[in-house]
Amino acid sequence: MKHRIIFATMMSFVLSLLMSAWITFLNIGLHPDFVSFWMHAWVLAWPAAGVISFLFAPFLHQLAHRIAEKV
Repeated sequence: MKHRIIFATMMSFVLSLLMSAWITFLNIGLHPDFVSFWMHAWVLAWPAAGVISFLFAPFLHQLAHRIAEKV
């Protein structure tokens, strides 16, 4: 369980940070307040990404193994 929590926290941090930057950039471009808008989006995205990662990672890990075995 400890590994699962650490993994979900790290994965959600990285994914939400990069995705919120990308989507913010697509929405407003290199606006003078880009970093402020990005950080606001990231603060909202990280908790959601953490919960989603914690809940779905085990299932997706098993599914990836099944797919890899068939390929």
